[in-house]
Amino acid sequence: MKIRIRGGRVIDPANGVDAETDVYIDGERIVALGRKPPRFTAARDIDAGGRIVCPGFVDLAAHLREPGYEHKATIASELGAAAAGGFTTVCCTPDTAPVVDTPAVVELIHQRARGVRGARVRCIGALTHGLGGEVLAEMQALKNIGCVAVSNVGRPIRDTNVLRNALAYASTLGLTVLLEAEDPWLGARGVMHEGATSTRIGLAGIPAAAETIGLARDLVLLGETGARAHFRTLSCAQAVSYLRDARKRGLHVSADVGIAHLHLVDEDIANHDAHYHVRPPLRSTRDRDALRRALARRQLDALTAHHQPHDADAKAGPFGASAPGISGFDTFLPLALELVEAGAIELAALVDACAVAPARILDLPAGTLGLGAVADVCVFDPAACWTASPATLLSQGHNTPFMGRELRGRVTHTIVGGRLVHALDD
Repeated sequence: MKIRIRGGRVIDPANGVDAETDVYIDGERIVALGRKPPRFTAARDIDAGGRIVCPGFVDLAAHLREPGYEHKATIASELGAAAAGGFTTVCCTPDTAPVVDTPAVVELIHQRARGVRGARVRCIGALTHGLGGEVLAEMQALKNIGCVAVSNVGRPIRDTNVLRNALAYASTLGLTVLLEAEDPWLGARGVMHEGATSTRIGLAGIPAAAETIGLARDLVLLGETGARAHFRTLSCAQAVSYLRDARKRGLHVSADVGIAHLHLVDEDIANHDAHYHVRPPLRSTRDRDALRRALARRQLDALTAHHQPHDADAKAGPFGASAPGISGFDTFLPLALELVEAGAIELAALVDACAVAPARILDLPAGTLGLGAVADVCVFDPAACWTASPATLLSQGHNTPFMGRELRGRVTHTIVGGRLVHALDD
């Protein structure tokens, strides 16, 4: 299909573009910006006046739940929600049932995603068999079938020798390892940030040291093995300092931050609302502000939805007994734009953190509107107001602390590989 997107403010940080112009798509590719190509007749003309046109967002690690946990979410529901949130590529975590530790499970996910009207899915393979942290997964086979990275998805690898061997093996294959920095002993029983609020309301705390100690261990092993690693969802100020020092030493490391960690803090949990239960936990105001500055200065590379949909029962019990996680796709864009409105980050830098940097981290063919690039495009209205409610959220998981909140900014069109998969006016 030939598509023309006209009159929008095109922001393409990968090519230094920030101007009001037209975008032309023919089939799967972008064929022109600005002047219409010869003999081009659009089958679909999208009026983007007053809107932003940018590369589609890339999420580095989302929990799609299927196969195995369809009572929480399905591939179809979450890829649809992702597209409505501006995401064109979603990397799915391997903590499914069965675990993504064999080519057969990767094929199953690809098969179920085929034909879904939504974002493109890329699989992250398991770092250890069954995510058990004891036996290395067959990473070569996972890479051959198309896995873009490997991870143990927050399941602790307590045996440092196993982790060291896993990093070394991944390094020989050129696979990026996604790590979640947490000392398994310091974080074992906590459910929120350790501080004055956890003491006051009587919930077990997870100290920031759990993250920094886990991060320090991982960085030492990365230095020894030469592996390329990406740290998911850093949550405390000190971790940013550790990461900066590691880069100065030449380590191949990157990191992201979840959107909720840039808005919420531990004091928001005062009423024991389980929808604020997330891991790593919401930290102090000082940590939140430091993370915002780090993202703006590109000391943190990427911004993610940290998407973890749950069924209602998973959040119905007491805070400490509830499942951690926030459903993040639906509210991602307006929350990200609030950072721009607050002066915490420039819009072009935000697009870079949501699209360009994530694609670069995993060497994905995405994050650009350059000529000949795959036509993965997000069009959004920064002024559109709407309210988060069960009727407006497309994710099957409604576990969000932002429910009922009036939000500003909404995706109007999402194009994946030249195919229009989301349109508000359809």
